[in-house]
Amino acid sequence: MQMTVKNLLFVFLFVTSTCLASNFSGYKNPIISGFHPDPSICKAGEDFYLVTSSFEYFPGVPLFHSKDLIHWEQIGHCLTRTSQLPLDKCGVSGGIYAPTIRFYKGIFYLITTNVSRGNFIVHTKDPAGDWSEPVWLQQPGIDPSLYFEDDKCYLTVNPNNTIYVSEINPLTGQQITTNKAIWTGTGGRYPEAPHIYKKDGWYYLMISEGGTEYGHKVTIARSKNIDGPYESNPANPILTHSNVNAQWNPIQGTGHADLIQADDNSWWMVCLGFRPQSGSHHLLGRETFLAPVTWDTNAWPVVNGNGTIYTTMNVPTLPSKPVKEVPYKIDFSEKKLGLEWNYLRNPKEQNYTLTERPGCLRLKPTSVKLDDIDSPTFVGRRQEHFNFTATTSLEMFYAQNGDESGITVLMNNNLHYDLVLRKEPNGEYKILLRYRLGEMTHIAKEINIPKEKVEFQVKGESNYYSFAYSLDGKSYNTIGKMDVRFLSSETAGGFTGIYLGLFSTSESNISKTYTDFDNFTYLPDNKQ
Repeated sequence: MQMTVKNLLFVFLFVTSTCLASNFSGYKNPIISGFHPDPSICKAGEDFYLVTSSFEYFPGVPLFHSKDLIHWEQIGHCLTRTSQLPLDKCGVSGGIYAPTIRFYKGIFYLITTNVSRGNFIVHTKDPAGDWSEPVWLQQPGIDPSLYFEDDKCYLTVNPNNTIYVSEINPLTGQQITTNKAIWTGTGGRYPEAPHIYKKDGWYYLMISEGGTEYGHKVTIARSKNIDGPYESNPANPILTHSNVNAQWNPIQGTGHADLIQADDNSWWMVCLGFRPQSGSHHLLGRETFLAPVTWDTNAWPVVNGNGTIYTTMNVPTLPSKPVKEVPYKIDFSEKKLGLEWNYLRNPKEQNYTLTERPGCLRLKPTSVKLDDIDSPTFVGRRQEHFNFTATTSLEMFYAQNGDESGITVLMNNNLHYDLVLRKEPNGEYKILLRYRLGEMTHIAKEINIPKEKVEFQVKGESNYYSFAYSLDGKSYNTIGKMDVRFLSSETAGGFTGIYLGLFSTSESNISKTYTDFDNFTYLPDNKQ
């Protein structure tokens, strides 16, 4: 039978309308790139809110908002005061572990662990505003979570490789019932990240196992009673990339998940994972990914059909609600730094100003070095792409012998690459390309320059960081390159990712030196 023009038009309109109705546009993973691990999500009305771990960085617990689960905008941090987040002398990958965010009867609750002190809860009615002072809990362990039902609040936590549940008062921290052990998982090491959900009369307990490495996985159990006994899903794990079908997947180490239901009744999972580069090394930290979930009545949840996720997800989505992007070019003209910037531990705020010279970020050095377990004059933003170019222009004033300022590619205090402007004893200035790799510190190259003002550039790619400088702001001279593998999580250990940081140090705490940075640009290759 021949198709008429009218019939062809009908078919075209039908297919088009069907695709539009289901929003079969797909999306790209990760939904939040760079060091944003341990995601937790909640819903308030039409709005979704998501938090991630922050470890030794301040402010703590970045908070994101979305209308469609795909496009996320950072709207604040949950822990913005030293009284909420004491990080003095906090060790590498110490500080804040695995927050959980929940919304119940008009109040947002955040529960998390400061590994130096224990578990605590903060709350607010305005998530983008100030959060309360911490309420500290008696229960030990990490990865605490909250479940609300009938004006009762239940805490799950995982000391001693076992998941426990108890009833608490989330506003006072009072423990109302004793801790009860409810599940140890399926036998994988480090059963953690417990979350409880209720569906079709069943309490579902979802956890992660296997450690936050290549063998990570998500498992689930259920019970008719919140305190058990819980039966394990025969099809566990419901999410893992440790099997053959994901052996060459560019996403690895998937786990530490949370579930959310949208207004159209669709279910979704957020989880962490990492993207290896230069072989089996990853540097960006663990990132936040999204997957659709099928969850039929009285059935077990199924993640993306086969428990595997991809960088390109060709699935129906919620109606798209794009958000404004974080600016890639910063001229420091605002009165405060953007939300993408962080300090190492609790900063000495007097050493960072944006108002003394309009259009410049002024850093005042101390004798605390990047190598120290302390808070140096450092402010940085996450590396979020394999391939990028970062540039900054800096000028030192009243520099003393040994004073340094520059840009660092930093995994932690033991592993970082630094491009440095240094004042020499003879009054001259030098550019240094230096690395710190564990016990080894070495100056790879040094160049004398005639002035105290310079522009630095760092380029990232899959295998190397390249470093260059410019004295005229136009032409760049390459000074060297460094292998990315030596800064990777596989080399460094720990749970964080790479930061690109601006810093200033001095041999003295009474130096009158300061350095003005009058711009910072971070451009992924696809934006250049």
